[in-house]
Amino acid sequence: MALDFVLPPIHDNADGSWGPSTSTLPNHIPYAPFSKSDKITRIADWHDPAAEGATSSNARGRQQPQANRRPGREAYGASEVNAFGYVHDEDEKSFSLVDNSSRAAVRGRSGLRGRTARGGAAQNRGPTRNRLGGNLGGRGGARGGRAGGRGGYGGYDKPQRTRDSSVTVGPEWEQLEEIDFSRLNKLSLSVDEPENLESYGTLQGYDRTFDRINTRNEKPLQIQDKVRYNISTSDDPIIQQMADANKATIFATDSILSVLMCTTRSLNSWDMVLERRGNQLFLDKREGGPFDFITVNENAIDAPVDSDDASNINSAASLSLEATYINQNFTSQVIQDSSKAYTPNPNPFYSPEETDPLAPTLYRYRKFDLSVDEDEELDLIVRTEVDAYVGKKDHLVTIKALNEYDPRAQGAGGKALDWRKNLDTQKGAIVANEMKNNSAKLARWAVQSYLAGAEQMKMGYISRANPRDAQRHVIVGIQSYKPVDFARQMNVSLANGWGIVRTIADLVLKQPEGKYVIVKDPNAPTIRLYSVPEDAFDPIEEEEEIVIHHDGDEDDE
Repeated sequence: MALDFVLPPIHDNADGSWGPSTSTLPNHIPYAPFSKSDKITRIADWHDPAAEGATSSNARGRQQPQANRRPGREAYGASEVNAFGYVHDEDEKSFSLVDNSSRAAVRGRSGLRGRTARGGAAQNRGPTRNRLGGNLGGRGGARGGRAGGRGGYGGYDKPQRTRDSSVTVGPEWEQLEEIDFSRLNKLSLSVDEPENLESYGTLQGYDRTFDRINTRNEKPLQIQDKVRYNISTSDDPIIQQMADANKATIFATDSILSVLMCTTRSLNSWDMVLERRGNQLFLDKREGGPFDFITVNENAIDAPVDSDDASNINSAASLSLEATYINQNFTSQVIQDSSKAYTPNPNPFYSPEETDPLAPTLYRYRKFDLSVDEDEELDLIVRTEVDAYVGKKDHLVTIKALNEYDPRAQGAGGKALDWRKNLDTQKGAIVANEMKNNSAKLARWAVQSYLAGAEQMKMGYISRANPRDAQRHVIVGIQSYKPVDFARQMNVSLANGWGIVRTIADLVLKQPEGKYVIVKDPNAPTIRLYSVPEDAFDPIEEEEEIVIHHDGDEDDE
């Protein structure tokens, strides 16, 4: 005999909300919401002893511990003992925002990658011929009023920062190409050892006593009143001679070439002038542009920003000027004046009329073969700089300086270690922090040392004597690296850098003769190639204004 099948009763919620009606449940067993992180073994727990005897305080959002729930995880509902923790009220004060992770945990994550910018050219920038020393007055001026960027997860509640371009794109500029970093990262070109052509300037020995400096034996950074040059490619008389002799197709300096080879690490905007003359290509910097100054914490999570306050010593523009000042003085201070000087050829930029002392620098002109097949001929000549030698004159050294301004200031890298207290005991942590905050700058320095053929790269650690004083500094340590090993440690691919150079050269060499500009987008990982007029960066001459008085006399103003 077959039994009749009876459907179980279906309790319809007359209120229209999701879930069972409270009228259909026993009074002493409330509905218990579940956490998103719980494994789906049951939808509701009807046997939770902690739910019994719930008081009104539980309804305000305080939770009781639940069995089989991960500690520290908030329930999906606002309260585990009150269905959804929501009771309709006129002022809706009982509404609770659903969130499955604590805000403190979000702030504590370290996966952010912030971005900053440098914006337009700074005012009061020095000429191409730079004098070392002096003070840092006149550092004010805008290099772009805004900076920043927003990183990975955890930074979505921060306002989007907007960075300004290093150069204003004129309406007459014609965009030819746009390349994003993802495409640039896929490029690769193997280049053989270069050929040394000629050397100019003076080379002196490095003072090894500076290697003994530490936090307990610091040394003041001294002002060196010496002349150092930063001449662009087209203005170099030696490169002009080599171009006239048709010794290569592409010409550049190490500072310009290193920025191009490390393009994908750049966050700040920069621009580069490329001029095609016949079948030759010249890579130049713009006078007063970003190549004349050194960045500070460009890749930091919360990088320094520019300020309209000229007295702000921790703005991006002020820190950049300070870092440039520190590097030039430090490079000259650690050279031993009494050491034997090596001068293969006189400095090509030092005129007989100069009366100021010259900072010792050796300029090496080296040729790299960028051809892909044997039938192709594409050579690049680059002017490189070497600062000193160690031991023998053929053991070449480049000298750079990292600077610390204020560990607690914005853009210092978060919870940065104080160099004057921790450099000796926690140098590895400090170096790792600098590699993260100054990835672009350190990569460029490593590439410059590689291009120059230096055996070592001396890295100085310079800190302010007082965090509120940007004029006085102390040397707290020096470390030596092999350029190729340092580049490998930072995951810098030289083959990728050469691939970028070759790609840009091919793009321009297929264009007609003229002037072109590469601009790094200030707010996106993209570079753009523009065709610009020949007079795009020529200085504007101010015309004399003639005022005619009623008596017929003319005055010039």
